[in-house]
Amino acid sequence: MANPNIVNVTDIRGKTVANIITTSAAVLVENTSGSNKLLKVNMMIVSNVDGVNNAELTVDFFRGGTARHLVRTVLVPADSAFTPIDKNTPLYLEEGDAIRVTANANNDLEVVCSYEEIS
Repeated sequence: MANPNIVNVTDIRGKTVANIITTSAAVLVENTSGSNKLLKVNMMIVSNVDGVNNAELTVDFFRGGTARHLVRTVLVPADSAFTPIDKNTPLYLEEGDAIRVTANANNDLEVVCSYEEIS
């Protein structure tokens, strides 16, 4: 069931992940193949915790070995936040899809993301 009919769901579970972003592309949320689920990403907030330096953020949608950018090298000023995904722009992840995050500097950016597992 790569893409369940969301009209006839039997289970919806809220989830939240948080992480530090580094210079290596890292999976933040992944819907693994064979999960029989659909993931609805509701919100992602990225905070720059460095009190002095700006940092650049890249967020990509990863499917079938190909990355498509949601945002690319967006500047997040020191001591501020950026919201690449919010309730007005949710994103659905089918089986095999993932969202990855990357920064231009290690440990300057932190991310919190909420999503729903739908089956």
